[in-house]
Amino acid sequence: MAPLTVSLVLYRPEPDLLRATLAALEVASRRAGLQPDLFLIDNGGSAAALAGLELPAGWTVHHISGHGNVGFGRGHNLSLDGAGDFHLILNPDLELAPDALVEARAFMAAHPECGLLAPAAHWDDGRIQYLCKRVPAVFDLFLRGFAPGWLRRLNARRMARYEMQDVIGEQVLWDPPLVSGAFMLFRTCVLRRLGGFDPDFFLYFEDYDLSLRAARETRLAYVPAVKVVHHGGHAARKGLHHIRLFVSGAARFFNKHGWRWF
Repeated sequence: MAPLTVSLVLYRPEPDLLRATLAALEVASRRAGLQPDLFLIDNGGSAAALAGLELPAGWTVHHISGHGNVGFGRGHNLSLDGAGDFHLILNPDLELAPDALVEARAFMAAHPECGLLAPAAHWDDGRIQYLCKRVPAVFDLFLRGFAPGWLRRLNARRMARYEMQDVIGEQVLWDPPLVSGAFMLFRTCVLRRLGGFDPDFFLYFEDYDLSLRAARETRLAYVPAVKVVHHGGHAARKGLHHIRLFVSGAARFFNKHGWRWF
């Protein structure tokens, strides 16, 4: 079993972003002295992107397909039986810095109490992307995803608090309440105890749910030395279908963990 396994759930991926993700993963793995097993989980519409891929030489690649679009979390769960000592849940629109896995491996070795590591993410232009969050109220999600600009500006301090801008910086932050599913590095023993993602979530908020459940089993850490670039966008910018999925996922999250309106 590989010391590190990596799973990517693919649904109509953008070929250029997927190639960049895998190229960055290869560089980061080589720097860390790792040769991870790779799980490419095809939820549909990925054949063209996969056909043109040049996968890292010598890697064991598991291509899982034929199950249909079962959702983000259930897709990643398909890799759980084959996961190694550490398991990286990775988005196909995220690029690791060359030393990301070197830093992650060193941190996990030095801190056995940490079962889930979150990185420092940036946009293409270098601005910080606040992927760790405090547990939101419904109003926070409305502000961040759907409110007009003037209302967001009026509530800028509230949004900054939700995004933990007061504590996210260049120091390790222990126990952020919520971390993003774009990059979750787990000790696999912890992830297996949790049973992976809750399969009742289709898309959106499955990572928030998993974060809260993980905090009952282990410690979470935001590690700024582990750097990534994330090209992801907000649900509201992806059309009505994604807005519906976002609202459905939010309702399921609040039904499970308690409603907070304001």
